[in-house]
Amino acid sequence: MSKQTSGSTAKLPPLPGNEVDAFLETLEHPLRDDVVRVRQLILSALPDITEAIKWNAPSFRATEFFATFHLRSKDEVQLIFHTGAKKKAKPKKVVLSPRAEALVTWLDPDRALVTLSPSKLSAQRLAFTTLVREWVTQL
Repeated sequence: MSKQTSGSTAKLPPLPGNEVDAFLETLEHPLRDDVVRVRQLILSALPDITEAIKWNAPSFRATEFFATFHLRSKDEVQLIFHTGAKKKAKPKKVVLSPRAEALVTWLDPDRALVTLSPSKLSAQRLAFTTLVREWVTQL
């Protein structure tokens, strides 16, 4: 996938009143279209995943919040995967398959940085969907 400018015309799925739609419509980011694609991958990974704006970025939850876009990078799409809104005294170690593990840089036993390259997003799709499913099932 190629980099897009902030003047992109990619359509978002119609979700009336969705705060994430509103956020993304006004997002000025060179990878906005890729962010939208990754958002759709997350939402389609499992039926009980919902979204909201938390920590000033699109965030995703099943039983708890588990992933938040990290929008500082202008060259790659990044997300922080975590095990909830609050740091736990005894963090639960998330265990991933090798396919999913290849996408993460561990920050703590229960928190990881995921970096997706726009040019490799199609190839990373299966590993990323696997990561989302494995992470959510361990919450």
